[in-house]
Amino acid sequence: MATEQSVPTSTAVPTADVAIADPAPLGLASFALTTFVLSCFNANLIDAKLSAVVLPLALAYGGVAQLLAGMWEFRKGNTFGATAFGSFGAFWIAYYFLVKDALPALAGDPHANRAVGLFLLAWAIFTAYMAVAAVRVSGAVLAVFVALTVTFALLAAGAFGSSESITKTGGWMGLITAMVAWYASFAGVTAYTFKRPVLPTWPAR
Repeated sequence: MATEQSVPTSTAVPTADVAIADPAPLGLASFALTTFVLSCFNANLIDAKLSAVVLPLALAYGGVAQLLAGMWEFRKGNTFGATAFGSFGAFWIAYYFLVKDALPALAGDPHANRAVGLFLLAWAIFTAYMAVAAVRVSGAVLAVFVALTVTFALLAAGAFGSSESITKTGGWMGLITAMVAWYASFAGVTAYTFKRPVLPTWPAR
């Protein structure tokens, strides 16, 4: 009596894990550049009438590129990086729609500043607790989150109080934040290309 041959239930071929590049320098660079450009307007270094130039950066580089970096951090098993880059990528996309759609819809409302203040305050709270987590990452990353927390807090206070001077101070703080983030990104990129640390980042021990 002929016996029925067993048939494989799956034709999938197991694949080895593929190493991927570190997405953190991309996430930091996209955050830094977009923050730098926006902060130039917040600090009144450039005429506010030209601020529409921030929107393409917010959507494409600060938003999409940083969100992708966050998703690759998930792939690397980095919960902190995934949460940080995923969230701030979404922040920049939300900022794009805030300026493009929400604020024009609120034009003329005397309390619109409170809505913007609430938006910024919520991000200040999130950034503050991420700064606590950043203590276990590196000194460079911690500096980014501390500076960004102060930036968001100042911008929120400026929005709630309709204070141009506080908002301007927040803009200058944002420029500092951008420089620190660029430093951390540069350190990561050069460490890879030179195959050794070029700039110190003071990793947690």
